[in-house]
Amino acid sequence: MKKNILIFAFIVLSTLGVSAQTSQQARKVLDKAAAVVGHKGGASANFSLNNPKTGTVNGTIAIKGSKFHVVTPQAIVWYNGKTQWTYMKQTEEVSVTTPTQAQQAAMNPYQFISMYKQGYDLSMTNSGGNHLVHLTAQNKQRGVPEMYILVNSKTHVPIQVRMKQKDTWTTVNISNFQSKNQSDNVFVFQPKDYPKAEVVDLR
Repeated sequence: MKKNILIFAFIVLSTLGVSAQTSQQARKVLDKAAAVVGHKGGASANFSLNNPKTGTVNGTIAIKGSKFHVVTPQAIVWYNGKTQWTYMKQTEEVSVTTPTQAQQAAMNPYQFISMYKQGYDLSMTNSGGNHLVHLTAQNKQRGVPEMYILVNSKTHVPIQVRMKQKDTWTTVNISNFQSKNQSDNVFVFQPKDYPKAEVVDLR
């Protein structure tokens, strides 16, 4: 009996050791990805976002730190790190909001670079020669309770992000990533460029 207990304890400790090691490896992978994505001058990429409720949307994104600028056939979004402007092309209406972290993540697949560092447990497997990092929130009430990030093992560029919000999974495929200097003006709505737009402040 005592021998069985010792064997069980050894298995548990070994499993915990492997789990901790995997978590550390996953964090190192995301640290490298965050360094690439978080290029000081900014970056740009193409994306294809699929959500079972809204369908598929293709577009481009420019980022710089927490700031982002998204262009799709339906809308244009600016976020300067505090305020978000969403311009709907069909109605020519601009909604001004202060988005939550979950709302930012829904628009910016690179939001994970500031999310994974605290409040998430990490694990990792290999997928097609790339790194697949799994994030699970320690607080299940968090806006994004679960996320998968597929990272190119050679370039450290994230190529796919899957995030869960409530009971819905959104998948974002990313291509043509480029480190590219971005002016801060890119992330701010310029009323003079949209003279016919109706601005609705929802803050």
